[in-house]
Amino acid sequence: MLVILQLLILILLFASVYLIAQPIIPFVTDKLQRAQAKKVSQAEKQLDEMFLLVKREKLFLYYTLSPVVLAGLAMLLFHQVVIAVIAGAVGFLLPAFVIKQMEIQRKEKFLNQLVDGLMIVSSSLKGGLSFIQAIEVLVEEMPPPISQEFGLILRENKIGLTLEDSLKRLNDRLKMNELGLVINSILVARETGGDLTKVFSKLCSTFRDNHKLKENIRTLTLQGRLQGIIMSVLPIVFVWWVLTFNRQHFDIMLNTEQGRMLLLVAVVLQIVGVLLIRKFSMVRI
Repeated sequence: MLVILQLLILILLFASVYLIAQPIIPFVTDKLQRAQAKKVSQAEKQLDEMFLLVKREKLFLYYTLSPVVLAGLAMLLFHQVVIAVIAGAVGFLLPAFVIKQMEIQRKEKFLNQLVDGLMIVSSSLKGGLSFIQAIEVLVEEMPPPISQEFGLILRENKIGLTLEDSLKRLNDRLKMNELGLVINSILVARETGGDLTKVFSKLCSTFRDNHKLKENIRTLTLQGRLQGIIMSVLPIVFVWWVLTFNRQHFDIMLNTEQGRMLLLVAVVLQIVGVLLIRKFSMVRI
């Protein structure tokens, strides 16, 4: 009789929760759909700027499946709801992170091609070609992404957009300091009648020297960065190693108020140390 009463109480409890939450569920679902649609639109715009054509339906599918798959895998591996929820949150952010990394890699590749592209344009100008014709040579000779970006300038120029506006749009798309310097130099030289070949030659020398300086700084700070990585990973490895041999080793810390406070302080100091090491080992030019 007691078991039947408990079952009835549970049924009534679930029914009450469902009736209370039923008006809220459509509101929450609508908010989630709007947030997802906003992220998909942003991702579609970023991919379009990288000349990657992905259907909107596929992007919706990726944003939907990513948290579900990661949460399911975490549940199968760890059998803990908290870890599954965390994995689902990571999966929700994963597509945007992947697209951001693709954008960063594409910009780095564009930057590495910029000096060669300037040399091609400079040689074409010395050969008597116009600036538009020099860009056509660059598009034919260079691989993506630089050929894609300057090819878009040519297409915009053919439909009536001025070269100055196309270059400004290119600068707004990529937002790179080096490219901004090149575009500003081109615009000033075209307005004042300057020699673009000399401008490009000086820019190429500047970019090469800047690249060498960055490589030297990376080499000199390599030891500090390696020390930072080792010191960041060492506490985690130590805790894992101790728990492997003795799972009760940290019980005295977890079961007392002072122990939990010390563990919290240790975690905070670890995070602060990692951030400070990363800050000190990075030199911006």
